[in-house]
Amino acid sequence: MAIERQHPVAGQAANSRAEPDALLPAQPPGGSIPDAPCTLESLAQTVSCLRKPADIQAYLQDASGLAAAGLPAMVLRPDSVEQVVQIVRACHQEGRRLTIQGGRSGLAGGAVPDEGDVVLALERLDRVEEFDTVGGTITVQAGMILENLCALVEARGWYFPLDLGARGSCQIGGNVATNAGGNRVLRYGTTRELVLGLEVVLADGTLMTMLNKGLKNNTGLDLKHLFIGTEGTLGVITRVVLRLFPRPERRYSALAAVSGLDQVARLLQLARARLPELSSFEVMWRNYLAAAGQVLQKTPPFESRYPICVLLETEGRDTPEAAAALEGFLGELLESGEVLDAIIPHSQEQAAMLWKFRDAIGEILRTMQPYVAFDIGIPLQKMDAFIEVACAGLARLEPNARNLLFGHLGDGNLHLSTGPHAPENLLAVEELVYREVERVGGSISAEHGIGRIKKPFLKHSRGAAERALMQQVKRALDGDSGLNRHRVIDA
Repeated sequence: MAIERQHPVAGQAANSRAEPDALLPAQPPGGSIPDAPCTLESLAQTVSCLRKPADIQAYLQDASGLAAAGLPAMVLRPDSVEQVVQIVRACHQEGRRLTIQGGRSGLAGGAVPDEGDVVLALERLDRVEEFDTVGGTITVQAGMILENLCALVEARGWYFPLDLGARGSCQIGGNVATNAGGNRVLRYGTTRELVLGLEVVLADGTLMTMLNKGLKNNTGLDLKHLFIGTEGTLGVITRVVLRLFPRPERRYSALAAVSGLDQVARLLQLARARLPELSSFEVMWRNYLAAAGQVLQKTPPFESRYPICVLLETEGRDTPEAAAALEGFLGELLESGEVLDAIIPHSQEQAAMLWKFRDAIGEILRTMQPYVAFDIGIPLQKMDAFIEVACAGLARLEPNARNLLFGHLGDGNLHLSTGPHAPENLLAVEELVYREVERVGGSISAEHGIGRIKKPFLKHSRGAAERALMQQVKRALDGDSGLNRHRVIDA
């Protein structure tokens, strides 16, 4: 059967493999929703509802570390899209504010509720509703965990390329709402490029179904883009149609050492031209690798001899020719002097260790508190000048702070983590870096979103006319500011 309706086991653990065998009864997406009025209190009797402080502790903060100043009124965990519609409709009618939550893995404070909010947690909407194994699409509910989805489609010979550190807890709805980036943007684009269709509940409870499954659809304004990357401020994402790719047989990784950013740019240009299956291009500075080695209790690659290292990954066939392509490419660059040194793993375990160095930032940050972790977009041609000026300014603020650098530089995404800083200086640290981001024409958020934490600094990336238009769109779709209030921009 080419098209199946199915779901994983409800409440499945984040790191388990979803089995694609159980079939759902026919349930057309975007079906009719009862119009009978429901009060929030009546819904709280039929929907999973948490009210006790001990029960809602997990819903008070996200991975940013920002915590709620007060308690929400309740946490509602619907089991169906119909229940989501009823909850949103009831909140709209009663003037209640909603905080929408996915896996709470965001780093911008977007999932943190205000006191008295109704928290709408989508973790129980975790079903796969349709898997088209001919056309290569999958329709999932918003609460589906990314890692579970990837395991499910790979078991059937398909591949969903979105990959990020929170893969075991983040949910597809949140990935779409924040337009998540990750390690493979260079080849596949951000989440926006992977979404074919959406279903969204608007602020007044209207269910809007746009579950397009085709790559081409020129039928007017593509409304799904109003909701991708807008962090739940314009609607609640309930279902998503995702684009799949044939599963690669194998991944190949290598680490190359270079002397500076000019060589990084040259390596990127050559890799894109000569490695058509290039999927990742991760850049790590010497001090970042040294810090990763400390927390992992491992000797850093090359024993930290070189200023910058680049982790490259290709995807493709499991053949001797494919294995030799990356090695041969780096061998030629070693001979020409464009690369100073290289590590070619001889096993998947050795490759995984290189990626552990890349993914060690969570452990590193725990040693730098109080810190500020920046996720910024910088034009590659201005990267060197930005780093020099920003790090010099940070050193003047706190000479003893560490300024660690790594990033997905194939797409201009730089991660700068700095600390420890005195708590009273954290605002000055943010202002300093974001002013420099504005000066070089960059973005204050490359992939983590704006949420609550970065909202005061949005002016450094978006002009007055842009912010005014964003406010107009918010007022048009959510005039009462009932959805994710105080995030991104005020209405």
